[in-house]
Amino acid sequence: MTSDARAISGYLERQLLIAMPSMGDPRFARTVIYMCSHNAEGAMGLVINKPYPGLTFPNLLGQLGIEPTIDNDIIVRLGGPVETGRGFVLHSTDYMRQGSVAIDDDIGIGLTATLDVLRAIATGTGPQRSLFALGYAGWGPGQLDTEIQDNAWLAAPADSTLIFEPALETLWERAVRKIGIDIAKLASISGHA
Repeated sequence: MTSDARAISGYLERQLLIAMPSMGDPRFARTVIYMCSHNAEGAMGLVINKPYPGLTFPNLLGQLGIEPTIDNDIIVRLGGPVETGRGFVLHSTDYMRQGSVAIDDDIGIGLTATLDVLRAIATGTGPQRSLFALGYAGWGPGQLDTEIQDNAWLAAPADSTLIFEPALETLWERAVRKIGIDIAKLASISGHA
């Protein structure tokens, strides 16, 4: 399904959600979320621009008993407030193994939630591009749709450059600018079309 077909369907899987400045939930203030799924049963996405407080990738590997053979500059991200002990790797589709799911063929994004992908990354045999997140953002049926109608989120086409961007502190601003919105005027955008 192309980006245009996804937009017409009314569902936002494989899109970016960008929190509006008026976001009332502090857990999601200035977040950018990659939407892994969105349908009538609910939605699931990974926050891609918030580091997991106090946890580095080498520390995580040590806790899991994985011995790295190469240095990695991966930033462990707080993927959302749901199941923060569960890990997810968004990655380029050059790495697809058992347990991997191709989420977006248009921009080459896969998802793996097994220890095998962490072992592969730790030894340099993993995907060329990846991000690791603990936890996820989840919504029940209709909940995300209501939040969008209440102007809590902007939707934008996914961009692999933004998804794998290591400069997290400016990712929200760059995502807003990428869809052609002046950040200074963003707070004044409200109401319903």
